[in-house]
Amino acid sequence: MLSSLFADFRVIFERDPAARNWLEVLFCYPGLQALLLHRFAHQLYKLNIPLIPRLISHIARFLTGIEIHPGAQIGTGVFIDHGMGVVIGETAIVGDYSLIYQGVTLGGTGKETGKRHPTVGKNVVVGAGAKVLGNIQIGNDVRIGAGSVVLRDVPSECTVVGIPGRVVYRSGVRVNPLEHGNLPDSEAAVIRSLVDRIEELEKQVEQLQQSQSQNSALVTAGCSQSTSRESSIPTGECCNLQDKEIREFLDGTGI
Repeated sequence: MLSSLFADFRVIFERDPAARNWLEVLFCYPGLQALLLHRFAHQLYKLNIPLIPRLISHIARFLTGIEIHPGAQIGTGVFIDHGMGVVIGETAIVGDYSLIYQGVTLGGTGKETGKRHPTVGKNVVVGAGAKVLGNIQIGNDVRIGAGSVVLRDVPSECTVVGIPGRVVYRSGVRVNPLEHGNLPDSEAAVIRSLVDRIEELEKQVEQLQQSQSQNSALVTAGCSQSTSRESSIPTGECCNLQDKEIREFLDGTGI
């Protein structure tokens, strides 16, 4: 327990440039205070002591704005930055050196019993306001974008954004865990593809209308069939690429 508390204390200086001295961190960082009280409550919880662990959790919530159930398993070196509104459920598991921002919920999705909260791997970054719900597995080195809602398992070394959460990046380049705001916008990419498609269709309709006005005297069945063939949507490489982006977005790209 003491080694975990020391790791919790030390990681703040590694990840928060605003941390200047140990007195400030000890007395002014609610994330550290919440973890300190939780680790004490968790030890009592494992001894099956009634009421007192929940009472400690309730006091910690009142003092810090962070609610961690005494049954939750929190790894060493976990940093809850700011922390207001963070909720971590009873059967949740948080891996070592994970980074959790304010407004995060590691919760359940119903009234089921047993393991009903997420298992978060090591070195995971959960952005502000993200919701990770249900008995799901979040792999190691995963980054969850701010405001995302994750409802399915996420493989290791992936980046997840959106509602519902979608994998938009897989393993390859390692990134600074503090750069959680530098995430791709999958919704914007899909909307851009759809706008490009609409613009292309509008150009084709305009060209078709001009062609019909110039050849209005030749409107026959054969001419109509020819015009129909001319108005077909091109299936070039650009459109195929846009189709791929849209299809992956709608399918969840792996989640």
